[in-house]
Amino acid sequence: MAMAQHDAREVSSDKQLDIDEKNVVLDPTTSYTTEEEKRVLRKIDLTIMPLMCLVFFLQYLDKQSLSYASVFGLITDLEMTSSQYSWCSSIFYIGQLVAEYPCIYLMSKLHLNQLVGATVILWGVMCMCLAAPTSFHGFVAVRFLLGFTEGAVSPAFVTITSIWYQKSEHASRTALWVTMNGLAQVIGCLLMYGIGRNTSLALAPWRVMFIVCGALTAAAGVLFFFLMPNGPRDAWFLSHREKEVLSQRMARDREGGDKTSFSVRQLREAVFDIKTWFVFSFGVLVTMQSPVLTFASLVINTIGYDRYQTMLYTAPSGAVQILLLWIGVIGCWLFPRNRTFVIMALIIPPLVGNVLLLKFSLNSSWGMIAASWLASCITAVMSPLLSLAASNVKGNTKRSVVSAVFFIGYCAGCIASPQLWTEKPRYFSGVVTALVTWCLLFVVVTFYWIVCMMDNAKRDRRNVDVRDHVNEDPTILDENGAPLLDLTDKEDVKFRYSW
Repeated sequence: MAMAQHDAREVSSDKQLDIDEKNVVLDPTTSYTTEEEKRVLRKIDLTIMPLMCLVFFLQYLDKQSLSYASVFGLITDLEMTSSQYSWCSSIFYIGQLVAEYPCIYLMSKLHLNQLVGATVILWGVMCMCLAAPTSFHGFVAVRFLLGFTEGAVSPAFVTITSIWYQKSEHASRTALWVTMNGLAQVIGCLLMYGIGRNTSLALAPWRVMFIVCGALTAAAGVLFFFLMPNGPRDAWFLSHREKEVLSQRMARDREGGDKTSFSVRQLREAVFDIKTWFVFSFGVLVTMQSPVLTFASLVINTIGYDRYQTMLYTAPSGAVQILLLWIGVIGCWLFPRNRTFVIMALIIPPLVGNVLLLKFSLNSSWGMIAASWLASCITAVMSPLLSLAASNVKGNTKRSVVSAVFFIGYCAGCIASPQLWTEKPRYFSGVVTALVTWCLLFVVVTFYWIVCMMDNAKRDRRNVDVRDHVNEDPTILDENGAPLLDLTDKEDVKFRYSW
């Protein structure tokens, strides 16, 4: 994190007073020391981040439980075909996609802790219900409901990160909760291994797995609902002085906080902003390879390993994901103004993994296993992409819309891609699709970098023009002639895009 060199910081005196919900005035003109800022940031990291990490860990554990269940009898017990199993993966994301529109609206109208907490509890209940079906049709219906209840979490987390942290901190904080994907992969495999080894269970091991995951998720939802603050001004773990410091540091970063108002103006701007559609393409292209996460265990299982070995040999893929993810984070720290270049570098390992999945013989057991580990390193690329989405959008409604657009693209990719993974054991069509979309993502990220660079240069020239005309006032007014306090990135002439 970029820290100031001086002990005290001053914020310009023309800032509006920021009034919290309890009518306590937080004056952003008051200076604060570096030690105070460090203390506030440490408290945020110890309170907000663990709650986000816990929920994201359980979300990914619930998603991956389908993969583990397939090895432990789900497919045979419910008499599924390969095509039906692929639909079990796709239908989850259809549910998420259907949920995106109400999520866009609710994220702007409700406090995020209430919205996310309630949906986490509901998805925990749905996950436990996955243990009940006795046919494909019943199972796929519950999977749809599970996806629907999970729809708010990921876009809300992008918004929460941008509310609590400055842009320079987005990459590392996003990486922290995205790291839970890899950790869930490791823990989930070991959990399924332990459940499967228990011979005294009254239910099939895959049914027990869903019950355990669902119960843990519902409990986490209760914790999130009651412990996650509504926003920085309602941070129960901060003193009044610390809230002032937090208000100032976010004002310096030109963020507006968690407002609960929906702006049609910002919605319109988001729809016609080309960067929004770049973000959409990120979501589609980074998830067209996602079935490898669901099908990797089946690949290992079908090349000659039993279900217990499959769990043990699948678990390290999560550790490889975490390693590559944090290599990316270090890259963002070393090259803070070149996150797009870091993303391009992170595309190479999974691209190589997919090439090896095509080229290795099915008899080269450890070669296929290592290739599946590399091909599974999707979250390492997703983390800096999410941090860019959080850093390059300003305005409460616009930020919610762009976050939701990313996950609409994410869902679209996740819906389409499993239908290509039906050819056991090589899954040729799915692997080729992964190769093509990794290459396309590389090209799209390059163009995004160019657009951001050109836009920043245009803004720099505009600032020079404004200084040359001392009577020109760049303040944006609403329809009543009052200054707009919730500016978007396009409206705020001092905003600069990260790349």
